[in-house]
Amino acid sequence: MSADLQADWTEWHDRREAVLRQPHGWLSLTGLLWLDSTPRRFPGVPGEWVVAGAAARVTASAADGLVVDGAVLDGTASVEVAEQGSTLFAAYGDVLVEVARRSGRYVLRPRDPNSPTRTAFTGVPAFAVRPEFVVDAEFRPYDAPRTVVVGSAQEGLEQETTVDGELVFTLGGVKQTVAASVDGDSVGFRFSDATSGTSTAAWRSLSGPLADGRAVLDFNRATNMPFTFSPYGTCPRPPEGNVLPVAVEAGELKPV
Repeated sequence: MSADLQADWTEWHDRREAVLRQPHGWLSLTGLLWLDSTPRRFPGVPGEWVVAGAAARVTASAADGLVVDGAVLDGTASVEVAEQGSTLFAAYGDVLVEVARRSGRYVLRPRDPNSPTRTAFTGVPAFAVRPEFVVDAEFRPYDAPRTVVVGSAQEGLEQETTVDGELVFTLGGVKQTVAASVDGDSVGFRFSDATSGTSTAAWRSLSGPLADGRAVLDFNRATNMPFTFSPYGTCPRPPEGNVLPVAVEAGELKPV
């Protein structure tokens, strides 16, 4: 193995852990609070929340201490979020309130930097870096992007995901084909493999640079999705067929 491969991975891994340690990152989630047409209050979250038409709406008094758009709310405020989108809409103390939309439903996720998940975080375990898990792939675009419905980390919650084509590569001596999505000059996909659910999470994600119909996939950078660290993740599952029939003993391990 080249020293550069190890050094580059170490730098990437350090950045990855630094992002996870951010005060209001994925480790700070403390709840998954679904909204509907019935106004309701939630323990630990100021205000009364409800779905009103196409928006999520909150009503609060100044005494609640809920801050929206930089000012303490004394009345009502609303926000519309696109499907699969989210926004950090409100705050109280050190806590930010994320408003997200999943499968047409609004949900709140408080982000507290004092979350036990964040304060107890000691890093992300990973397999040793191995050069045989760096592979070249051919990207075969579809005639048009395809929308597929997949499950998610939350039981009963389905989501739509868009895939732009297929990546074809050889891993472990076996030809593999996965559905993938293009984002600028990179291509990514979610997958499971023979280690999933044992030494690794139920599924992981990977992206790599894409140029002239070719991609470099470094499975040493296979990444745990937020649901791996928090029960409040709504991460989509891989599209059907993105199952690699080999043990991908590379990338991030299941957290201890």
